[in-house]
Amino acid sequence: MLDTVLDYLHHPLIVLSGTAVTPLTLLTALAIVIVAQIVAAIVSRSVERVLERRQVDKGLRFAVNKISRYTIGLLGVLVALGTIGIDMSAIMAGGAVLLVGIGFGLQKLAENFISGLLLLIERPVRKGDFIDAGGVAGTVEDIGWRATRVISRDGTAVIVPNSNLMSNTVINHSVGTQSRRIWVHIPVTIGEDLERLSRILLEVAHAESLVLQKPPPEVRHDGYHDLTIDLVLLVWIENPRDDLLAQSRLRFAISRALHAEGIAFPIPQREIFMKSA
Repeated sequence: MLDTVLDYLHHPLIVLSGTAVTPLTLLTALAIVIVAQIVAAIVSRSVERVLERRQVDKGLRFAVNKISRYTIGLLGVLVALGTIGIDMSAIMAGGAVLLVGIGFGLQKLAENFISGLLLLIERPVRKGDFIDAGGVAGTVEDIGWRATRVISRDGTAVIVPNSNLMSNTVINHSVGTQSRRIWVHIPVTIGEDLERLSRILLEVAHAESLVLQKPPPEVRHDGYHDLTIDLVLLVWIENPRDDLLAQSRLRFAISRALHAEGIAFPIPQREIFMKSA
């Protein structure tokens, strides 16, 4: 029984570059690939833990994790192919032909792949960053080979091609500073006491817990409109993800404060002149 199994494992299936490919060599190649994946996972996690202990940025840890996984996995595949007996020079020649094919038929896929590598190396966008890419605002969850997964404000996963992040304008609210300034527009009737309104708006801003006191809130005159003046309350918040929440809470609080002071928001008015026949 054992001899039969050994004979089957050593039975040549095909011959590549003068090397017989047997079930045993195929199993060996498969084992090499699996071991390479396991080693890649262990090494990447170990490196990430070392970087975490050294308080290295989370985005850099993620990039190193990805690159080390890809590198060790690729080496494992190359070793497995060599074990089977595939000539590496033939692979290189085939790779050149493949690159030509990519240039014509898979250009977009290659562009996204290269953009993904650049994202991991240059890190203009990192895992955990809060970005606005093409009108999609959310948190970067993963940077893959072809696309980046962004979790939007509504909790939905948005798949953004890597090339879009490299070639288009992307707003990264997590780079430079975490704090963000938001604008709240308040239309008021011409003739209202602007100094009094400014004091009320600043009191509302100082009472809001999401608003930072440094830099301090300020009120600006943003111009005249049809029978109204546009005041703007500018405040800074610590987390850019809270911009919509902070704006909503400030608007509610402003409405309550103005109502308590007997100040009403202006109602749009139009004058219509009727001409007789």
